[in-house]
Amino acid sequence: MTERHLRVGIVGLQPGRSWAARAHIPALRALSNQYEIAGVANTSRASAEAAAMACALPRAFSDIAELVASPEVDIVAVTVKVPHHRAIVMAAITAGKHVYCEWPLGNGLAEAEEMAALASHNGVLGVIGTQARVAPEIEYLRKLIAEGYVGEVLSTTLTARGRGWGATIDYKATGAYLLDRANGATMLTIPLGHTLAAFCDVLGDIAELSAVLANRRHSVRALDTGETLSMTAPDQVLVSGLLASGAPVSIHYRGGEARGIGLVWEINGTEGDIRVTGPSGHAQMVQLSLEGARGEERELRPLEVPPSYRAGFPDNVVPGNVARVYARMAADLREGTHTAPSFDDAVRVHRLIAAIEEAADSGRRIAPGAG
Repeated sequence: MTERHLRVGIVGLQPGRSWAARAHIPALRALSNQYEIAGVANTSRASAEAAAMACALPRAFSDIAELVASPEVDIVAVTVKVPHHRAIVMAAITAGKHVYCEWPLGNGLAEAEEMAALASHNGVLGVIGTQARVAPEIEYLRKLIAEGYVGEVLSTTLTARGRGWGATIDYKATGAYLLDRANGATMLTIPLGHTLAAFCDVLGDIAELSAVLANRRHSVRALDTGETLSMTAPDQVLVSGLLASGAPVSIHYRGGEARGIGLVWEINGTEGDIRVTGPSGHAQMVQLSLEGARGEERELRPLEVPPSYRAGFPDNVVPGNVARVYARMAADLREGTHTAPSFDDAVRVHRLIAAIEEAADSGRRIAPGAG
């Protein structure tokens, strides 16, 4: 593509509270040498106009069809709820637009495969927002593992809290849809899905697994309305298996807020150990920390991420990690590289999640992607 700015049309922007407002707008403005925001489309013209005015955007589109058809838009950013991803992404691809879609890509593996296939067929770039993969701590961790800091990986254990899917939700209007497993936006698909994308980047694929998905809580209280709401999404996710290397894997995500540390990921090897910690299991949007020890060292010590991993991006984790994905997307479009998390990458994570669901439903050990 030429060196002009890449123009992004955002679908789904609620000033001050939505993910687009918290992450995409500041991320794109931090990359103003590469991007400009062309405008926004929401569920109504009035909503789009209010969002455009509040966020000082140049245009409010009448609807999604007008946005994806506009010659003023190069990239469509899809930041709405998961059940609406497929329709918007397919419309954007059909219109010849590149797409940045928030994770999960689809409501299940079949939808993700369909979108990835259409993007490939139409020759457009589909980028998925699994931004934990590009967090400075994850990129540095990947380098440490690849360079042999722990030696050969012997095993890995991950325990985390989902924040949501606990006893309460703050707002019924924004949180209730996460409680219904049928919507594809659960603790398994969102915080664990984001973390699995980073996990597999660092350690490689999970070759076989067993799983338990449990609903220990069947209802949740909405704090704003006082209503008791039904929950069918699992609040306990347990996975055990083997990496392709043969190293054992153990993962346990629990619903609700953490009391203290909310994510602990330990990697044990023949030469040392590394521990990754964070305040919740949403590795894509929290500040992570690394500790390690090798050889005769008896205590873990902080492993500081070199400043070069953070340079040029917002200090705030949420827009910072999203900006890193956008920066890779710009490089891929201009240079023909493949550095941003792609729709094909999204399919691989969806396939792993589908294997977890199948293993839990059947009680069998599953090889993700087999067949």
